[in-house]
Amino acid sequence: MSRICELSGKGPMSGNLRSHAENKTRRVFNPNLCDVTLMSDTLGRSFKLRISAHALKSVEHRGGLDSFLLVARNDELSLRCRRVKRDIVKKKAEIGTVAAA
Repeated sequence: MSRICELSGKGPMSGNLRSHAENKTRRVFNPNLCDVTLMSDTLGRSFKLRISAHALKSVEHRGGLDSFLLVARNDELSLRCRRVKRDIVKKKAEIGTVAAA
């Protein structure tokens, strides 16, 4: 599994470990990834995702998976999340046309 957040696109970063003697040693800063199951209100389904803790906070702040995906840019999302976003947009369009009729 790659260490990339499916919602925010966060990946590993590199930097230096600095000892007390100021020695520089390369290291990797990995994102804090969590395996979570998020529910889509529009689709009525749950999705298992591997996202960072920061993205999980953002999903809760925006009011759920649906509203997060509708605002998110496609280049940040994984292929699975782009498909879920597309399905949510289709479903909302169907509901909108049914309510207007």
